[in-house]
Amino acid sequence: MDATPDAESLPRVVFVGGPDWAEPAAAELESAASVRRVENVADARERLSAGRTDAVVVARSEPSVDAVSDLRAAASDLPIVFCTDSGSESLARDATAAGATEYVPADTPAFGAYVRDRTVAAAADVAERVELARELRASEELHRVTLNNMTDTVLITDDEGEFTYVCPNVHFIFGYTDAEIRELGTIDELLGEDLFEEAELAESGVLTNVECTATDKAGEEHTLLVNVREVSIQGGTTLYSCRDVTTRKQREEALTGLHRTTGELQYAETAREIAHHVVDDAAEILGCAASAVFLFDAEKNRLEPVAHTAAMDRLYGPLPSFRPTESRLVGRAFVTGEPLFFDDVHDSPLLSNPATDLRSVVVLSLGDHGVFVAGVDTVGAFDDVHREIADLLATTAEAALDRVNRQSQLRKQDRELKRRNERLVSLNRVNEIIREVDQSVIRAETREEVERAVCERLTADERYQFAWVGSVGPGSQRLVSRVERGDGRGYLEDVSLAVDADGEPACSTAATGEETSVSNVATDLRETPWRRAALERDFQSVLAVPLSYDGVSYGVLAVYADRPAAFDGMVQTVMSELGETVASAISAVERKAALLTTAVTRAEYAVSGDGFPLSQVAERAGCSLSVVSGVRRTDDDDSLFATVEGASMDDVEAAAANAPGIADYRVVASDGSSGTVWFRFVRPFIASRLANHGVVLHRAEATPEGTTLRIDVPDGVEIRSVTQLLSGTFDSVSLRSKRHREQPAGGEFTAAVLDRVTERQLEVVQTAYHAGYFEDPREHSGTDVAETLDISPAAFYRHVRTVQRELFAVIFGDAGHSGRVARRG
Repeated sequence: MDATPDAESLPRVVFVGGPDWAEPAAAELESAASVRRVENVADARERLSAGRTDAVVVARSEPSVDAVSDLRAAASDLPIVFCTDSGSESLARDATAAGATEYVPADTPAFGAYVRDRTVAAAADVAERVELARELRASEELHRVTLNNMTDTVLITDDEGEFTYVCPNVHFIFGYTDAEIRELGTIDELLGEDLFEEAELAESGVLTNVECTATDKAGEEHTLLVNVREVSIQGGTTLYSCRDVTTRKQREEALTGLHRTTGELQYAETAREIAHHVVDDAAEILGCAASAVFLFDAEKNRLEPVAHTAAMDRLYGPLPSFRPTESRLVGRAFVTGEPLFFDDVHDSPLLSNPATDLRSVVVLSLGDHGVFVAGVDTVGAFDDVHREIADLLATTAEAALDRVNRQSQLRKQDRELKRRNERLVSLNRVNEIIREVDQSVIRAETREEVERAVCERLTADERYQFAWVGSVGPGSQRLVSRVERGDGRGYLEDVSLAVDADGEPACSTAATGEETSVSNVATDLRETPWRRAALERDFQSVLAVPLSYDGVSYGVLAVYADRPAAFDGMVQTVMSELGETVASAISAVERKAALLTTAVTRAEYAVSGDGFPLSQVAERAGCSLSVVSGVRRTDDDDSLFATVEGASMDDVEAAAANAPGIADYRVVASDGSSGTVWFRFVRPFIASRLANHGVVLHRAEATPEGTTLRIDVPDGVEIRSVTQLLSGTFDSVSLRSKRHREQPAGGEFTAAVLDRVTERQLEVVQTAYHAGYFEDPREHSGTDVAETLDISPAAFYRHVRTVQRELFAVIFGDAGHSGRVARRG
């Protein structure tokens, strides 16, 4: 829907007369115009003189046109629409002759709408003519003002080049007055000779954008673009229109230099290179011989001068670095990003060097990268063009620095991605090796098979060039090779295998117990002879890891690669875990072998320290404690029965209450100064750790004078390994004796019985055994033992009968019945 017209914008109409037949016309007019109704011509004339009127409508029933004549005399320019109820051709002629603009009889179709449209249209035509006349007057005034104030200067000369017209604004370009220009004589004195070819002007009639240089009254040169046209104006034959393009010319030259600099910056690869390009080109682009670029060093938190011109040294002196603070010009521009322009920098309280010869100075931010500074030794040297070009130069430099920073980040990311991909490939390869090793180790039956499987998998398909497992030989401090695989080419024969922290990587690991990694064998060739032997065989990186499990060392695994840095941190971690896996596997096969052999070496050790909690009980209670039965192990702790001699059970309990390492204790049997006590420990007992390696604690005895351990070491397990394990547990360890012996077979029978009873059932019968329940006569009844265990007598007897049935089932081979009993227990 159209918006309702503003009342001020509606045409104003005076409606004269009001017969009934004219009411439709008046009503239609009121919908499209602002209508003032009057009864007679006198009132209409008064209305016309009172204010603005755009049209007059006269409605008369008598065939008289006097009203039109009277109104035309009062308003010569207004449209007058004459309406009558009975029209004729003669009346139409008379009305038109009297000054009516329109003649409308009442019988005209759509009479009211027709009067409205014709009146409004006539009013609009008159308003348009009035507006055009007003605009024409305003335009003439505008042209006069423009001609006096525009910067383009118009000159007209005759055929001799003498001035016939000089524009009043001539001083804008040339600094001369109209009279002074005429005193020059001819146009050649002002614009120079040979400005154009007469023949060329005669041929074309007009020459445009003729460039020339003119000197003004103050002696400054201006670059002008002159349009020359043939004319014939009051004796003048040639018109010159002169435009001063000095500023534009400067801008074009500066932009040309900036464009060239932009091209150079596209190929710059570092921030310093960009900084040097900017200061080298600033003299041409800005006309500033003195310029410098400060780049922000995030680590130092300083703006460092990285590039500057010799003129900057001369006018300012040595450039310092600045902190990113608003207390100095350079810091302020960097922190705020605000462009700083100074007609005289000495007026700024932020100037850090009042002795500087710089006067006009610009300080611009280069974003997060730094600050650009340029200046000259004259005051007020920078105009708007200089400011614009300086901003463009700083913006271009900032964009180039952003690009270099992005490219640097991308290169860094590419390097990191490549490194990660290489690490992933390497790790995948190592994981593949580990899977193969694990599968081979699981199937191995002997220690030699375990070691051989590891070395074969590591060197298969040229994964690594050489791998070997070595251990310290008995009674020596040298590594002895146990297994070698790959292309060693006599390497181990050419190097010293003495255990030495500074020696060959495998020897270093044997000495320290820590992994040894050499990423580049070529380093320090003269100081370390083994490196020369390695390089002769194309070994460029080495990794040695200890084979250690539960405090026992089984030797060293050393791997050699034909490329530098083959063992990064992640690979080292995986290989270190592989060493633990191999050591665990060796321990497992030794335990298995121990179960199958009857040949053992019984070794007796004297030990001291907190590794044997019963030692403190013996010392505090002044008694001896002997452990002669097996240790009962659970997922959480170890427990055992110990016989006591030489102290009351109260003293033993008091000593155990404060002994570190003992979690619980219970007197099972007591006979004055002797008895049996059950102990539970807060950490694995030494017997459990020995059992992990196939070694059995036969007897342990603690007295106030010291502790003795008798240990059965199966053939295949080195005494040195047992000594090493004990040394990691006790403060001091001394091997007193050792002798070889054969022990009766029975391990399989014992294991068969223990497999059929529960932990609780075993605890009950052990307690009953040590309490003398099975002696004849019994030392303690079942009720006594049940009370000690804090269970009911019925539960005690049930557990004892169950264990007895399982024992007899193993003896007599009744597996089916005993299985049912075991499940019920």
